[in-house]
Amino acid sequence: MRVWDIHVKHLCRKHLLGEHRELHGLWNILTKHGGKGGYSHHPETKRWIGKSKALYNRHEELVAEMTKRDYQHHSPLDKKLATGSADQKDFINTIKEQKVILKEKPCECFVEKHKK
Repeated sequence: MRVWDIHVKHLCRKHLLGEHRELHGLWNILTKHGGKGGYSHHPETKRWIGKSKALYNRHEELVAEMTKRDYQHHSPLDKKLATGSADQKDFINTIKEQKVILKEKPCECFVEKHKK
């Protein structure tokens, strides 16, 4: 489970869509299951507790990038559930470390033009 903290324009198709899918799982744990469930003790889940507004904002950034790349989006989040802090300042890896992690993966993250 991972929600990146780097700008969405840098994500390849695999990581953009994968993060979107995982963000929905995280959103459900935090907003519908009261922070309980299979991944409720995962470090990624814990760093978003009390920050569903920030998670909602990240989702909207992902959706904007998906739309820009001509992907369809049919899974909006309920904005009424977006509460708490709008800022995410807790990181498992720093932004710099996240960039290194992604650059070392065999994908097209950080390629200027992403394609479907």
